[in-house]
Amino acid sequence: MNKSKSILMLLLAFCLLMVSAASASDELPYAEGTVLRMATGYNSAKTGLFFDAETAGEGITLADGKTYNSGDLKPTWVEVQNRLGIVFENKYQGNSASAEFDYWKEQLDQVDMLSGTAAKLSEYGESGAIVNIAEYLDQMPNFKAYLDANPIVRLSITGNVDNGAIYFSPYFDGVNDIERMPLMRVDMVQKLLDGEGEFTAEACNNIKTPVYDPYMPTSGKIDIDVVTPDGKSVETITKDYDAAGNIVEKMNAAGVIDGVSAVNMLRKYIDEAYNGYYGTERSNLFVGQNAAWDVDELVALLRCVVSNPQTLNGTDKIQGIFTREDDNNQRRVDMFRFAGILFGVRGLESRQDYLYVGADGELHDARIEPATYVALAYMNAMAEEGLISEAFINKEAENTSKYLENDLGFMHYDYNQTQTIYNATKLQEGEKYMAVMVPVARWYDGTNEDGVYMRFTESWRSVKTDGWGISAPGVAGNPDKLNAALSLIDFAYSPEGMILMSYGPDAFIKTDENGKYITFVFNGQNMPEIGDATYAELWEKANGNYTNYARFYLGSTLSFVKNQAFEYQCTHEVGREGAGNISNAIALGTIKHPELALTENPWYTSVPTVLPTSKADNDLINTYTDLVNQFSSAKGDDKVNVLVDLIANGFTLEGFSSPEEAAETVAQLWNDEAYLGIKEWAWEDIQDYYENLYF
Repeated sequence: MNKSKSILMLLLAFCLLMVSAASASDELPYAEGTVLRMATGYNSAKTGLFFDAETAGEGITLADGKTYNSGDLKPTWVEVQNRLGIVFENKYQGNSASAEFDYWKEQLDQVDMLSGTAAKLSEYGESGAIVNIAEYLDQMPNFKAYLDANPIVRLSITGNVDNGAIYFSPYFDGVNDIERMPLMRVDMVQKLLDGEGEFTAEACNNIKTPVYDPYMPTSGKIDIDVVTPDGKSVETITKDYDAAGNIVEKMNAAGVIDGVSAVNMLRKYIDEAYNGYYGTERSNLFVGQNAAWDVDELVALLRCVVSNPQTLNGTDKIQGIFTREDDNNQRRVDMFRFAGILFGVRGLESRQDYLYVGADGELHDARIEPATYVALAYMNAMAEEGLISEAFINKEAENTSKYLENDLGFMHYDYNQTQTIYNATKLQEGEKYMAVMVPVARWYDGTNEDGVYMRFTESWRSVKTDGWGISAPGVAGNPDKLNAALSLIDFAYSPEGMILMSYGPDAFIKTDENGKYITFVFNGQNMPEIGDATYAELWEKANGNYTNYARFYLGSTLSFVKNQAFEYQCTHEVGREGAGNISNAIALGTIKHPELALTENPWYTSVPTVLPTSKADNDLINTYTDLVNQFSSAKGDDKVNVLVDLIANGFTLEGFSSPEEAAETVAQLWNDEAYLGIKEWAWEDIQDYYENLYF
């Protein structure tokens, strides 16, 4: 560790051990005991500042030795209340950020702080209903320092470029790291692909009539950079289509074949296409540190999986790709997010709507680009072949988490920590569900007119789309309330506040005999270890799910900065293995991603979470009802997302008979072209503002 970094670590440790005597209230004075009416939480009654009746029951005793009852503040907020001298009153209705804001938007005088989406908080801020935090930054030293150290964050939350207005405190569920990952049943891949000789089975099914056609080349060669098996360096391997052909094309030519034949075709292809590189451990093409798989190879593997359930789970059926909750729109949208990295389409996992920055420096919208609908047509072909779960296609009210514990599902695209917990709680000995490498696809990043075959993920952590705002009518005429609310935000971005908002109070953290934190190195920083009793309790009460435990019981990770160090300690060893492979690939440059900066090649710039559109612009956008209603990512049976429906049902909507017609319909009849024009003006404005602010 170099000298300057050592000094920084000592300063951080000193800050963490200090009692917060010089809090933001020195800059923003308010009366001791000032009451803040809080309509804040994450997305349900269980994830508010106060215990709900279901979670607390007849009284619940936590790892700090204290007993909490329904209506009591959760430990994190008891500590905030004690440190800042603020009294919190519960106004939270237990909704998602969007629904919570909608509940209060006509009665904002009844609350002081409330949850909302970044877009809505900024929109209402422009109308004067939400406090402009930027006016008080000079009195908020911690928050200001955080923004100064992370200027791209400020760019992402600026709601008005004329006055630099900020209408919400940003929420980070981790920052500058990969978010969602493909996950596979590793043991199933190994059963099918590894070993000497040919694959045999006593029973299997036939694959369905092939519908999916090749996406990758059918001839020629492609060089792919991969991480070496030891995870320490990079080597180049070749996909040799001249030697092996394209596996999908070969399977399609063979027609309806049985599962055993499909597996042996894939084995032979891997040996020939990679010139024996993977040896008898062919599964490493998909699940190894040196994986190099692409979507065509995945389709071939899925055909092998769904046609060999007798070998894989002892039944006559297994689901290929599924979503965590196939009947929940909020989770179903993960299917088209997955399509983005499979087929090289930007904007399907954007930080804002479906926007991305092109190589030309301008904003683009995935909804009006034919390439999006081509990718969805490929996904629908996979669905027609039975490679996507029946419950997803039929939108059945089925608990698809049962797929994993009952060996009924093969893979999905989701968060690593929460899903790999199943290795400890649901899977049997010898079964392994792990994050695997991001696939190779052709991406048009502007460096080559024919595109570049590489790995890229758009699932990159930045400012979340939800946050907390201060109600202007609520605090009007009451400087104590305003200053207390501002002080709360400022405290959350102090060193001790960031620890509290991630870990909960010190009673849940491991300390030595002198009361100092016991730390470990995480992403280059010394971070506290959780207490032994805390670790035991999160398994007892939340089956090892850190996020649920923190939100349900501690009251942490509800907003502000969620440091991933706590979550990492709670990740199953299988989860750490898969994430470690991906982390190595990112560090060594074989997985590329958006940057939280204005990059030299703008294609790699992460689109801001919010762009500074005016109230008139927002009012106009709200009249584009098809864009608002037909592309929802929210939870609920009444929510619709056309991109999901196209995967499940194909091009059956009027005006959607082809990718080109679909893009044109959304652009013109659904007003997406007009919407994009408004956002492009805002993007140009925020870049000008950024340059004037920092340069």
